[in-house]
Amino acid sequence: MDCAQEVSLLKKQLSGRPGICGLSFHILEARMTVKFEPARITVQQITEAVASAGMRAQPWTAPTEAQRRDWRLAATAVSGVLFLAGMLLPEEHPAAVLSYMAAVAVGFGPALRKAAAAARALRPDLHVLMTISITGAMVLGDWSEAGALAFLFSLAGLLESWSIGRARSAIAALMELSPASASVLDGQGERRIPAEQLQVGDVVRVRPGERIACDGVVAAGGSTVDQAIITGESMPAEKREGATVYAGTMNGEGVLEVRVTRPHSDTTLARIIRMVRESESRRAPSERFVERFARYYTPAMLMVAVLVGTVPPLFFAQSWSYWFYQGMVVLLISCPCALVISTPVTIAAALASAARHGVLIKGGVFLEAAAGLKAVAFDKTGVLTRGRPVVQSFAPMGGRTEEECLTRLAAIENTSEHPLGRAIVEYAAANGGAPPAVAAFQSLPGRGAQAEIAGETFWVGSHRLLHEKGLASGEVSRTMANLEDSEHTAVACGTESGVWAVVGLRDPVRPEASRALDELRRAGIHSLVMLTGDNQATARAVSQELGLTAYYPDLLPNDKEKAIEELRRTAGPVAMVGDGVNDAQAMSAASVGIALGRRSTDVALETADIVLLSGDLMRLPFLVLHARRAARVIRQNVVVALGLKAAFLTLAAFGLATLWMAVVADMGASLLVTFNGLRLLRASAPARSFSPDAANANPKPA
Repeated sequence: MDCAQEVSLLKKQLSGRPGICGLSFHILEARMTVKFEPARITVQQITEAVASAGMRAQPWTAPTEAQRRDWRLAATAVSGVLFLAGMLLPEEHPAAVLSYMAAVAVGFGPALRKAAAAARALRPDLHVLMTISITGAMVLGDWSEAGALAFLFSLAGLLESWSIGRARSAIAALMELSPASASVLDGQGERRIPAEQLQVGDVVRVRPGERIACDGVVAAGGSTVDQAIITGESMPAEKREGATVYAGTMNGEGVLEVRVTRPHSDTTLARIIRMVRESESRRAPSERFVERFARYYTPAMLMVAVLVGTVPPLFFAQSWSYWFYQGMVVLLISCPCALVISTPVTIAAALASAARHGVLIKGGVFLEAAAGLKAVAFDKTGVLTRGRPVVQSFAPMGGRTEEECLTRLAAIENTSEHPLGRAIVEYAAANGGAPPAVAAFQSLPGRGAQAEIAGETFWVGSHRLLHEKGLASGEVSRTMANLEDSEHTAVACGTESGVWAVVGLRDPVRPEASRALDELRRAGIHSLVMLTGDNQATARAVSQELGLTAYYPDLLPNDKEKAIEELRRTAGPVAMVGDGVNDAQAMSAASVGIALGRRSTDVALETADIVLLSGDLMRLPFLVLHARRAARVIRQNVVVALGLKAAFLTLAAFGLATLWMAVVADMGASLLVTFNGLRLLRASAPARSFSPDAANANPKPA
């Protein structure tokens, strides 16, 4: 199965048969998937139906391009030698005729079964048109032309196989990234087992320079890992105990012991491969249009060819042989192969290239939708902001030093799981000393916590706890009120005798967010809005900082969905970028739902049409520009395919075209559009974001 017309033949043979529940096709992998009811139709019957279409069905395995090309190369070479031998002999010499006939048999013989199947199905394709033309040339006694047609057909098929193989290889390369085996540690030591036998909970040892065979967390050791194939990050990521690693990524200089968290069939890489494969079934609107166009175009052109071959001799006493020949020329020129193949090859190349740069697009339909975006809506927390608070200001009071306040704060918050507590501990680790011992720790739900430190009670908490302790003096209250007015969360700490310090925390804007939005504006997307469940003041502050077009605060999931629907009505096609369960409804309602890979929940990842695997917002402008480039290439291919047809049909109208020129025009157009589509495999890498270290730094505030 090499082209869309063969897919049409298979649909004709299988669709509507009792027991067939569904068909899907992946041209680039030569794969057909059949859903059927075994009680109503057997595998043998399906195989026989495929054989009646001139093809052979067998359990699918990844096609080996070298094997596929070997027989084509041999047939083309033999056909070419036989054709050349005929050319070296006089035109009417019996040996020359035999050489040309042999060239036809070798070069075109393998295609006769497909031609017969297409004719029976009343779906004339290139094989039918070539059969008519070669037969016609032989009937007219033009043996050299028949030999030339067969050789050129075989040569074009070889070149087309090679070019489509490039797109196949781009996807197949993903499958080769995950190692076939892994070193598992157990009570008996270390043993090597096939990667597919890994179980959740197994511990795998990964040596320097090895690819990691599983998704998991680092149980011991430390290293850097090149995870560009999963996240698109250009720099290796530092991995220590507790860090997440992915199958197929490359370990750096250290030894890692990784505890398996997902089965081999459900690793991030396996899911990416599965989604890329399945994306072929989600066909783009341009693909569906081209297929519908070809369905009516080919019979119409067949009728034109019949009229060209019969009207002049019947009504104008012209030569039957001359106009029959011109009719065959029209037949070959009109074949829609180039038009039909142009779109799927381009889309497959674009999807594979995007995946290589950390953007997983789940189908051509979403690629084309991304090219037409007029607006982008963002969730706030975890998308435009980091999703966790950091200390933004620290104000010691009563003449105390920052270090003595920080050490006590760190001591009391060390056991806290609250995001504010973790942020204070991180800040203290970067800016304070060693925390002292604590005793009698007590959590104060909704207010804070307290413990005994150096013989006195030390507390940390909110404005409410401050009032309960009767310590809300004018200066402290003003400081906390000012922080809260500027969209910070204010926390105070101290002893029963007074307040020691006031801390301001805030969920900061992600460092790459502003640059990503600027890039989107430069790409012509000026409607950039934020949908959030946060309050008005917080939403306004983030919106003003990023220069958003609009913001919608205090939204529940249903409200986000309604906001997206309204945005689609007023602005046009819109993308929703989210990372949580509460974004899933809005993502479904948008023209394109986009999830941030590592930051997103499973629900968001499944709902999304496109996944930015690294969670880097700089992948968003890359996606838009890449999708637009793919759309331009598709338009170029359609123009080339139809333009060449029109040019050669004009030549044929003046009697200036020959059969071999028609073959060159058809196959040349197919190769041109294929190579043009494959240019998308060389897509430029997205602009780099800020370094992860810089993004995660907890700088000391002024």
